[in-house]
Amino acid sequence: MFDDNELKKIKIESEKYNSLVEKTTQKFPERKKKFKSTSGYEIKRLYTPLDISNLNYQEDLGFPGMFPFTRGVQPTMYRGKLWTMRQYAGFGTAEESNKRYKYLLSQGQTGLSVAFDLPTQIGYDSDDPMAEGEVGKVGVAIDSLKDMEILFDGIPLDKVSTSMTINSTAAILLAMYIVVAEKQGVPLDKLSGTIQNDILKEYIARGTYIFPPQPSMKIITDIFEYCSKNMPKWNPISISGYHIREAGATAVQEVAFTLADAIAYVESAIKVGLDPNVFGQRLSFFFASHNNFLEEISKFRAARRLWAKIMKDRFKVSNEKAMRLRFHTQTGGSTLTAQQPLNNIVRVTIQALAAVLGGTQSLHTNSYDEALGLPTEESAMIALRTQQIIAYESGVADTIDPLAGSFVIEHMTNEIEKRAVEYIEKIDSLGGMVKAIESGYVQREIHESAYKLQLAVENGEEVIVGVNKFQINEDLEHKEILKVNPELEVKQKSNLKRLKESRDNERVKKALKNIKNAATNDENLMPYIIEAVKVYATVGEISNALREVYGEYSETVII
Repeated sequence: MFDDNELKKIKIESEKYNSLVEKTTQKFPERKKKFKSTSGYEIKRLYTPLDISNLNYQEDLGFPGMFPFTRGVQPTMYRGKLWTMRQYAGFGTAEESNKRYKYLLSQGQTGLSVAFDLPTQIGYDSDDPMAEGEVGKVGVAIDSLKDMEILFDGIPLDKVSTSMTINSTAAILLAMYIVVAEKQGVPLDKLSGTIQNDILKEYIARGTYIFPPQPSMKIITDIFEYCSKNMPKWNPISISGYHIREAGATAVQEVAFTLADAIAYVESAIKVGLDPNVFGQRLSFFFASHNNFLEEISKFRAARRLWAKIMKDRFKVSNEKAMRLRFHTQTGGSTLTAQQPLNNIVRVTIQALAAVLGGTQSLHTNSYDEALGLPTEESAMIALRTQQIIAYESGVADTIDPLAGSFVIEHMTNEIEKRAVEYIEKIDSLGGMVKAIESGYVQREIHESAYKLQLAVENGEEVIVGVNKFQINEDLEHKEILKVNPELEVKQKSNLKRLKESRDNERVKKALKNIKNAATNDENLMPYIIEAVKVYATVGEISNALREVYGEYSETVII
């Protein structure tokens, strides 16, 4: 991209500049001896064409909607259609969450993002002793199809895109969504949305797993196969770097471990005869956006380019649509502070802007009070308005990939890709991502990064405004915090008791037996789970049927 003679001139001038810097820093020392990214590589004082002298526009950048998709997955990006604005929501009972969804949709939200409570996520019903005290706390409690019917009451599923953050029980919740759509008269080919369904990151970073890795991977490929045949607009997985980053990973590790997970899923699907040129079109990804503005923008661009190369070179995919890394972004929950919580509005704005400049397809902006409790209606509104102001007032959506060509952005994009490739090669040498997780390698890498960051915060090397610098005296006790009423758990258990008494329990027993037989005989589980859902078998009952066949996973001990 650059003329050799021009590069020589720039090199001569850079030497003069360095002499000037040396004199300046003697009088005015810089704030730090070394400036580093979150991933540990040095941030240079100044970037010039010398730092990207080997950049080839066609091979490394190209055009939006064209390989290698560095500049975006759609030819016109936000000039044609803005990103989907989602707000992750769900708490208490289905009735309570349904009210919040209708409120958010009335305020201009364009897609739903469902948060499920912990018992639902790990396959326990609300009346299970294991669920005690957790019902409806971190998301909505869903025990059966009855709850799902209430959750989406009055919400047209052929017009709203729905994202469901669910993993180990993803097949069950997807089955419920399918049956609710059928009852609304909506055909499967009209449903659009995503289930997270990314079990590998649960073993790495989050912990809401049930079964061991191998049967879990089998269930995921069952979902892939079912969706490929029946739900062409549905994304059967959202391969998540978000939770990996929230657990303490760096930006480079987030890219590397997310794409290594994706490689494992593609390999698993190919083994059962699925065509990556087909199912590859419906793979989606989920990333965090944190505070280091330039690095985050570069991270998204690097991930997109690297995934396109992986699909083309490793998996010999010829369909460019199957090479596109389409992703949802959520601003960084772990970056929110309980101290001076209004500062979080600024943090979320910076993170959301980075996601948009990085080319996200959908976006959730955290509410400023989430370090204290569930978002209030006011804080959720501000979070949504943040996206709308970026979209309609900032001008950044009017041109595509506006920071392309910036010397620092292109250098960081290259650096993140290079370092991510090194991690992926290491994981390959260990036998792939499942083996790397089972050995504890990935977990150890994240733990080490989280430890280094915590030390940097504690010694003041990393400044967190309002936490380790610029503190004020404040009374957090009297701030308005949304809390789930304990009576909601009582109500949920009562509703579940009535359901179990009124349904046809003989049909439920038969459906659960069919699921166990299908799991034992290695059949695709989706049709059997759908039939069980239709007769109001519960999340816990279906999960227990599979536990009897697959067993439960015990976490790898990290030393």
